[in-house]
Amino acid sequence: MTFRSYMDEALQEARLAEARGEVPVGAVVVSPEGEIVGRGGNRTREDRDPTAHAEIVALRAACRAVGQDRLSGYDLYVTLEPCPMCAAAISHARIRRLYYGAGDPKSGGVAHGAKVFSHAQCHHAPEIYDGIAGEEAEALLKAFFALRR
Repeated sequence: MTFRSYMDEALQEARLAEARGEVPVGAVVVSPEGEIVGRGGNRTREDRDPTAHAEIVALRAACRAVGQDRLSGYDLYVTLEPCPMCAAAISHARIRRLYYGAGDPKSGGVAHGAKVFSHAQCHHAPEIYDGIAGEEAEALLKAFFALRR
């Protein structure tokens, strides 16, 4: 099977989040067959829910769509390095592969900060691929925050 990136779809979710006034982060969950089964953009402000990060929204949608609480064999594409909360959720969902765009030195939980997947207490660590469309994802975030400062 030839690799296909779904980061364009995650970036579209990030743009939709930005249009709603949210920090532009987007995510999609992809089945082993290559079907997008969950989508999400940040919804923390709109939902008044501090856990409504793009990854959590997409994981919840995917679990509902496939009717189970584990997503073994599924992949997650997200435009920004997941925070520690999202990394833990990814681990609990048993995501096979994590693809992310921009790194997050301030709040990341994968390559920075808590490095959730490297702890002995982490029951499952996905394969990790970073920098996928990272420049575009970073540009979206920088433009968003430049307008607010």
